[in-house]
Amino acid sequence: MTETNNYARDGAIPVSSEAPTGAARHAPLGFYAFVALIAAAMGLNAVAIDIMLPAFPQLSAALGIHDHNEIQLVVSSYLAGFGLSQFFIGTLADRFGRKPVLIGGLIVYLIAAVVCGFAVGFEFLLVARFVMGLGSGAPRVVVVAVTRDCYSGRQMARVMSLVMTVFMAVPIFAPLIGQAILSVLPWQGIFGFLFLFSLTVMIASIFFLPETLDPADRREISVARLREALASVFGSRTTVGYTLAAATFLGALFGYINSAQQVMTEAMELGEWFPVTFAGLALTIAVSSFVNSQLVERMGQRRLSHGATISFLLLSVLMLSLEETGQLTTWIFMPLFACSTLMIGLVFANFNALAMEPQYHVAGMASSMTGAFTVLIGSGIGFLIGHAYDGSVAPLLTGYVLASGSTVLILLVTERWKLFGAIEAEAG
Repeated sequence: MTETNNYARDGAIPVSSEAPTGAARHAPLGFYAFVALIAAAMGLNAVAIDIMLPAFPQLSAALGIHDHNEIQLVVSSYLAGFGLSQFFIGTLADRFGRKPVLIGGLIVYLIAAVVCGFAVGFEFLLVARFVMGLGSGAPRVVVVAVTRDCYSGRQMARVMSLVMTVFMAVPIFAPLIGQAILSVLPWQGIFGFLFLFSLTVMIASIFFLPETLDPADRREISVARLREALASVFGSRTTVGYTLAAATFLGALFGYINSAQQVMTEAMELGEWFPVTFAGLALTIAVSSFVNSQLVERMGQRRLSHGATISFLLLSVLMLSLEETGQLTTWIFMPLFACSTLMIGLVFANFNALAMEPQYHVAGMASSMTGAFTVLIGSGIGFLIGHAYDGSVAPLLTGYVLASGSTVLILLVTERWKLFGAIEAEAG
């Protein structure tokens, strides 16, 4: 069975055999320059979240936050805007092109960063963070759409893996950068850094990133065309299934990000070692993302992502069992937890590539819808996991088991109860 047959089965719009793909679509940028730029654009989302984590205690004191779980809303409000904006950004990107939509989103992002720096109250900060999230939806949607414009199949999975490798370098350094900023400046200095980072990405995009959307593929904004695009997205079993799988799995990661500062500094008693520990765990994701980029063209997206998801579930069950029996010490938890984060780099790039593969002619809309649902569902799950924090690691691990278990169930339904069963189709 070939991939084209898969698309016909899903009811999605097939990829044209005449569609130009590859490096020619993003000239004059070479392959690695292209990967670096789109990874930096996508990295705006990670840095906006992870650089804030060391500032939670200072923010709580400065803004009068007494419930330490409430400060997690600094992350959740950003994610809410990030998810909601993606519902319409894809439509704009399919109509007006990738580049102008990306630049517009970056302008909103950097203005919101300035406003956050002048926040005088917690509610004001949350609103500004929500607006920043709205702007950050553009880089996420456009990066995936641009990648789909230029590449397909396992090549797209490889590109997304390399993007994720660079992207995951951000969480390695972001908390350390945040801690360094806080050592010489108040918390407002963090938003100054975010302004400069977004400004740099915007300038680079203006001068070096070409428009990758073929003029023939631009879609007028009309009810008929929106209906056609939505039918392609929601008529594809693969797109819907892997979007939901990515969403539930992302819920576990967001649950960790929301409560990481508390879990690591309090429950695991790591104190000031938190930024270093967080960086080390992020490094495992970067490593596995790179490994995925080297293996995916030979082994296929399904084999790697399905195996990693099941391994993540088994590790989560083991850690929760040890916690419930009082045997999960810091020295046991950290190696096992690092092994579980190692699986993450083998999941998201492949899930995203599989979800987008049938959607070449509506890549903007597809990226928009898959991104929005993934982030909104994932952030909702992550919010519940984070706010369940009770001074122990049990709520986080329970969330890990439930989220990854749900992901495995969704994969089974999507692949008609046969995991790894579409390997031959990928090779076709």
